[in-house]
Amino acid sequence: MQKLKQKFLAVLAVAFGAVALPVQAALPTEATAVFTSLTGTVSDVSAAVWPIIGAVMILFLTIKLVRRGANKI
Repeated sequence: MQKLKQKFLAVLAVAFGAVALPVQAALPTEATAVFTSLTGTVSDVSAAVWPIIGAVMILFLTIKLVRRGANKI
């Protein structure tokens, strides 16, 4: 029973692979251009957000240290 299940899964994987490859290769030029543009936009936004995340982390750490110092007084 186990071998039959493994064979079935192997055939299923090959069948899905055979269907997926032509579909992936048949992307229109416009879709490829949009995906490339979107990838560039995500990269730009990611590059812009990291300095903000760093500043917020420094702000929280500073607040935590000030509170810790104020509690010792």
